[in-house]
Amino acid sequence: MRYADAGVDISAADEAKRRIAAMAGKTFRRGVLAPIGGFGSLFQLDRKRWRDAVLVASCDGVGTKLKVAFATGVHSSVGADILNHCVNDILTQGAEPLFFLDYIAMGKLDTAVVEQIIEGMSRAAKQAGCSLIGGETAEMPDVYAAGEYDLAGFIVGAVERKKILDPRSVRPGDALLALPSSGLHTNGYSLARKLVFGVAKLGPDSYVAEVGNKIGAELLKPHRAYWPLLKNILARGWVSSMAHITGGGITGNLPRALPRNVRAVVELGSWPVLPIFRYLAHVGQIERDELLQTFNLGVGMILVVPAKHISRVEAELKRRREKFYLIGRIEGAARGKPRVLYAGTLPL
Repeated sequence: MRYADAGVDISAADEAKRRIAAMAGKTFRRGVLAPIGGFGSLFQLDRKRWRDAVLVASCDGVGTKLKVAFATGVHSSVGADILNHCVNDILTQGAEPLFFLDYIAMGKLDTAVVEQIIEGMSRAAKQAGCSLIGGETAEMPDVYAAGEYDLAGFIVGAVERKKILDPRSVRPGDALLALPSSGLHTNGYSLARKLVFGVAKLGPDSYVAEVGNKIGAELLKPHRAYWPLLKNILARGWVSSMAHITGGGITGNLPRALPRNVRAVVELGSWPVLPIFRYLAHVGQIERDELLQTFNLGVGMILVVPAKHISRVEAELKRRREKFYLIGRIEGAARGKPRVLYAGTLPL
């Protein structure tokens, strides 16, 4: 018998790696020392640029949003998702993305699908100035169902030690500025899929008037990356802390960017809730607090900005034609862990 008789096609893997190498090579920045294909990837920090660099690393997966990609046959979006999600995670500590490695596992390797994933990933990498320098493509018969795969990513960035964003620098009186998401990003899909495909019994090509889009295309809107937008603001030290609004929503993620003995007061209605969230809330008859701790509701990143820098940050965002919303403030609180207090009514 041959390896192929057990379900592993080495020639298909070699072809996938060749295509990956071609696309990944276009993302290489200064510092990449080895081509795709070795047992390890090499990257050297520029000694002239970095004086006291601290490396920041993170990893994540796309989650059950992959099920939507399987159903639609569109895979480039989730490739962008995983890279952008990881970029945003290290951005909250002020880090510039340097390089990224991916992990793709399938039951039977499909080079066309892999190419779509890497195309989206490499496009996002170029936009973020991040090099796609390695990874793993695994063929695992009997582990994954036909047509399905798993996708994860690992990122390393750097920040000068004195510019690391530290929640302990947050003070009462700081403002909360929200940057919009494009949709669900990569969170809440287990509930969203149950509502859309189970309760409402829609297909991926079903057009939803309340959303103004086919539901599959709406759910596949890519996770935004905020590094290109915020790098100048970070370089000038105008932000105290940041929260990437992922699983857990504002309720679960904003406290991670705050010190003890404060609370964040968030004014509901101060930003537009996207139509997809209003639709999901209606279909599932979801209560307010459940919505706020499951979905981002249209907020992808929250900046904690000292009052003296608000006008500068707003001017920079306007110059870049980026929408932003003043959604609340930081207040002092009794001793204890930071928390979020909501005021007003959620516009649904």
